[in-house]
Amino acid sequence: MYTTGPMHTNITIEKKPGSLVVITGELPYADLEIHRGKAVSALSKEVEIDGFRKGHVPEQILLSKIGEMPLITEMAERALSAVYPKLVAEHKLDVIGYPQIGITKIAKDNPLGFTITVAVVPEITLPDYFAIAKKVNADKASKEVTEEEGKTQINDILRQKVAYERLQKKAQPHDHAHDENCDHEHEHEEAPIEDAKDIPLPELTDEYVKTLGKPGQFENVEDFKTKIREHLTIQKAQDVDSFHRAKITDAVIAETTLELPQVMVDAEINQMFAQMETDLERAQLKVDDYLNHIKKTRDDLKKEWTPSAEKRAKLQLVLNEIAKVEKIEADSSLVDAQTDTLLEQYKDADEKRVRVYVTSVLTNEAVLKKLEETK
Repeated sequence: MYTTGPMHTNITIEKKPGSLVVITGELPYADLEIHRGKAVSALSKEVEIDGFRKGHVPEQILLSKIGEMPLITEMAERALSAVYPKLVAEHKLDVIGYPQIGITKIAKDNPLGFTITVAVVPEITLPDYFAIAKKVNADKASKEVTEEEGKTQINDILRQKVAYERLQKKAQPHDHAHDENCDHEHEHEEAPIEDAKDIPLPELTDEYVKTLGKPGQFENVEDFKTKIREHLTIQKAQDVDSFHRAKITDAVIAETTLELPQVMVDAEINQMFAQMETDLERAQLKVDDYLNHIKKTRDDLKKEWTPSAEKRAKLQLVLNEIAKVEKIEADSSLVDAQTDTLLEQYKDADEKRVRVYVTSVLTNEAVLKKLEETK
């Protein structure tokens, strides 16, 4: 706990569990009076008084209608909103998320008592992340596609086509009302196959591969195998890189000491919900209908997603700390270019927020590459 500062007096900063700080203090009533005009204007827009347009009610008439305490409260809220960023800067608080502001004492011509609770970036004790990365990098999986992997992929494609054709055939209507051999036909119907691995595979011929994929995609068996291998090579390289990167960060996180702010976990979960809602909207589905279908509530999903949200939040804190220690910064020209691209795509987006997002993504990428290149 520490008190006072060069700009404001009677201010106490107290650290709390969960990487929270509580700012307690008082503001002189004169700091509230600064906001009187805007407070009157704001309140007059919410009150209907005969003979006056909304937003143009004289102060005395407004006070006779609503009393003085609503005005003092509005002035207090505006004063606290104005002083909060100054307190953060003055006391060098690395805050996360929005503050919870409470009024503890309020009266005309008296100091305003308040508390502000806000999460801050926790103290982070990093391990020897380069040593960890070096050890993981020494055991990176091969990106080469084996003959067995190519064969498995081809067989999977063939099975999917055969299974689809069986379903299509089964879905076709059959009219046996006038067929004397109805019972005989049923004897030759294909028996259901429980395991996809049991589906018999067709012979791979030049003519058959032309029926696979989009029309004209494959010319012959050799062309089919070549293109499947090319696709597998790209996919495996991406999978190997993604798995390897996760292996490095998981190992670093496991050895890192920090107290995770709940606000960061909540932010990650909110982002997951937003992504789910966007995906459902694209599929023309309603969230409530989807939840009913999977027989889960939002609280159920929140509980399921919490471990993943905690991991994502920890990862961001760790990458930020490594970037700070190693003085790693995003390439400014890339930040400008990608910011412009996103603003062109999302014309209503706030430029400052977009730039912060792009800078964070590119900084993370720079940190991860440095870890991946450690030998």
